[in-house]
This record gives sequence, structure tokens and C-alpha cells, in this order.
Amino acid sequence: MTSVLWFRRDLRLGDNPALLAARDAGGDGVLPLFVLDDALRRPSGAPRLAFLYRALRALDEAVGGRLVVLPGPPESVVPRVAEEVGASSVHVAADFGPYGRERDGRVEAALPGGVPLVRTGSPYAVAPGRVRKDDGTPLRVYTPFYRAWLRHGWRAPARSADVSVRWLTGVDSTGVPADPDLPAGLRLPEAGEAAALDRWAEFRDSAVGRYADHRDRPDLPGTSRLSVHLKYGTVHPRTLLADLSGRTGQGAETFRRELAWREFYADVLWHEPRSARECLNTRFAALELDSDQDRFAAWAEGRTGYPIVDAGMRQLRAEAWVHNRIRMIVASFLVKDLHLDWTVGAREFLRRLVDGDLASNNHGWQWVAGCGTDASPYHRVFNPVTQGRKFDPAGDYVRRYVPELRSVDGPAVHAPWELPDGPPEGYPARIVDHAAARAEALARYEKVRR
Repeated sequence: MTSVLWFRRDLRLGDNPALLAARDAGGDGVLPLFVLDDALRRPSGAPRLAFLYRALRALDEAVGGRLVVLPGPPESVVPRVAEEVGASSVHVAADFGPYGRERDGRVEAALPGGVPLVRTGSPYAVAPGRVRKDDGTPLRVYTPFYRAWLRHGWRAPARSADVSVRWLTGVDSTGVPADPDLPAGLRLPEAGEAAALDRWAEFRDSAVGRYADHRDRPDLPGTSRLSVHLKYGTVHPRTLLADLSGRTGQGAETFRRELAWREFYADVLWHEPRSARECLNTRFAALELDSDQDRFAAWAEGRTGYPIVDAGMRQLRAEAWVHNRIRMIVASFLVKDLHLDWTVGAREFLRRLVDGDLASNNHGWQWVAGCGTDASPYHRVFNPVTQGRKFDPAGDYVRRYVPELRSVDGPAVHAPWELPDGPPEGYPARIVDHAAARAEALARYEKVRR
């Protein structure tokens, strides 16, 4: 009796229920498999692919160099591997995304007769679809979801790192591809399960207590930077929640809420798969939009003339990551100052972010754009100057990423057009007037709201 453990978004050995199920079913051994699926690789930018490949190398080392990595359509690769090793079962963590559900259905249908695709666990503490209203309908607003999510609870971490597994060989592997070329100077976080646990321990022991106060400050190292590890499953959220158990401070509670946002958006996508590409609130599909490629390019390259926006977009290109408060600010600017479609911004983020996650990214954009889960978001237009002064009060974040403004001291950096001599040489003029753009956005939203 052998089994195949098909890794996807669970690139770890610890807290992995699918690993335990594969070990129990494969008394004669478990073959660890990863499929390089071009349907997922094509839309991934170089930072995400590089991090994925590094995480796979760490996983390969953890299984004694026996990870089988093969390119091709999963519905062809997985059945072929199962047949080669005479597997009695194929084991996975359930995938709740639109593509993953459809892909797994194809694999299931293509497996040799009698070989089941066994789904155990998921990338979430509470699987999408489990948290519902009392009448069984899905929750579309975060706060009620969070309360229900807490009431539902989650299992303790699976002790899969403590078991002995006989990892099989016998299937030729193409190996992990070389990293794609990255932009000059871009440094990605260290990949792999050990790196994820080290990062979590550092944050938990030194910063979680200040998280409620510091998480909105891009000028401070106040966030966990675990989003990419959650994306690829080098750590499971249940592990983090177990470590937070019993911690009652505001920081721990706020961090739990942030983990729940990820699960909320995955739940929304599970119930409404079309919302990956379309407005969740279909009424906003009629919103009047512009299609100015020059303004989009200025936004994407950090040349808008609004320092906090430009700093955020330059950080994205320099680090393949952006602070969440800045993500909201730059998204609001694209949608409500430039009047461009939220989907073009969401695609730009997914192409450049190392932690790009379809559910969190696209529903976060819709929350800002006013067409998502928020009940009345159309009137919320982030003022880039006010946001900069509030969340980067000394201007340190802006000066870090916008060298043209490093000669400007203090909060004056957030409105350089107000300086006695105007903006420093080399810094662009504002591409729009925020007050006028805000008024136009509200007028357009009002037409849809009627």
C-alpha cells in the first residue's frame, strides 16, 4: 500500500493533516509530489515564482531530497504518477479557489479506477463555507463573520512534524526550476517552513503586543510579514492561532482579526467564484470609468506627484511587498482619483506582489473600490495627504522610497507643492487635483447608487 501526497499551498511538514492521512494510508511509503501547473505559473510574476521555487527547495530538503517535481497539466501528471507507484490513494489539502476546485475535479475523474483523491485539511483555520448565518446563508459583512468564526473555532495543530514517514523514490523528477530573473536589488524574504516559524517566533515574542498600535504605520516595522508564508502554506494559520491562545492583549486580538480577514475573503470567493474577476456588488458594474494609460503608468511607476502614493508604488517594485495601509491608499487613488477600473490595479498587484493571493487581493481592491463586501463604501475616498500625515507622521516612509524628497524635513514631505520653492527638482507635479477628483468620484458613485 503506497500513497501520493500532492503538495500545493501546504509546503511544510508541520501541522499538515494531509501528510498524516497519506502516511496512514501508505503503509509502504508516501511519494511527495509537486506539479508545476502553467495555469498558475503564467499569471504569477517573477517574485512569486522565485519564492515558490525556494520554498520547494526547502521542502525537498525536508523530505530527504525525494520531492518529485513535474511540469504539466495536473490531470495528466497526478494520475500518471499514481499509476507508476501503484498508489492506493492520492492525498491533498482541499483547495477552495475557483480554479483549484475545477482542477481537482478533473484530477479526480482522471485517476486510475478505485484510486480516490482524499482531501484532508485546507489552507485555512476554518474551511470556506463552514461559517454561516443561523439560517444557513453566507455572511457578506466582516464583523458578523468574525464573531461567527470565533464561535465556530478550529482544531488544534496537527502533530505531523513528529511522525516518521517513509518517503518513496522511483519516479523521475525534473527538479525545481531555476529562479526567474528578479529586478535589480530586489530581496525576497527567506522561504521555507523553518524561515516561516522563525519569523513568527520573532514577531510573536517582540512585536505582537504593539501590533494594534503599529500595524497601520508603514514607517515602523510593526507587521508580521507572514502573508507570503500563509500564501504558500509554509506555516498554517492554525499554528499561529494556537500560539495566540490565551493572549488577551489588544495586539493579539487585532492579529487574530487580521487572520480572520483572510478567511473571510476566501469564504466570499467560495460562495461567489465570479467575484475573482467581477464586482461582487453587480450594481457597480455600471460605474463610469476612464481608461487613461498614461495616468495608469504614472500610478504604477510612482510618478503621481502624491508622495505617499509614489512611495507605495515604488516599494512594490523594490520589495515585491507593500504595507497594508499603503495598499489601501494607492488603491483608492487609482480608483477614486484616477477613476480607473479596480481590476487593472488588482492585476498589477498580483503580477508584482510576492504574497499575491487571489481572494485577499481582489476582494481587498473591491472593498476600496466600493463594489465588494462593505455595506456603504462609495463615499470613502482616501486623501493621500491626510493619510500620509496620519500614518507616516515624520515622513520617514516617504523619504525611504522617494529619494527626490529626502531633502524635505518632517511632515512637509507629504505636500511638497506647498513648499516655498515648490517640489524639489526631479519630483513630478501632481497628475490630478485630489479635491476635484474626489468630487467627480462621488458624483459618479451617486449615479450608480440611485
